[in-house]
Amino acid sequence: MDAVLRRKPLRFGTSETEVAEALQVSWSHRRGGPYAQEDLADGVKVFYGQGKPACVAMDAVTGPQVFLAGFALAGRDPEKACQYLLDHAAEHGNWSAYTLDESLAPTDQGLLLRVQQIGDVLLSRPFLVM
Repeated sequence: MDAVLRRKPLRFGTSETEVAEALQVSWSHRRGGPYAQEDLADGVKVFYGQGKPACVAMDAVTGPQVFLAGFALAGRDPEKACQYLLDHAAEHGNWSAYTLDESLAPTDQGLLLRVQQIGDVLLSRPFLVM
């Protein structure tokens, strides 16, 4: 999966400072909860578990694009994006699962595809997970 944000790759297990450096942004808002959450500029949210990145979520409209084998995953028709992921998994002999909120999670990609409502339209929203 080509998941390069800005100019540097974002790696799980890095510190919050290294995440900000890789994304070339400063923190805009921090929230508490089971996972600490940073709302970054440009439609990116980083969720931390034990002080390390556990999930990076891209906004369907304002976030950076994420590609899988050349297919853009953010801001797509959710049915088409899910079908692409299912076809990709089948083609490569991999599995996919649905979460309790009906998000699609190809088990080999470190990816979760959620849906984001923008007005009356639903768009795909990729999450990169550990």
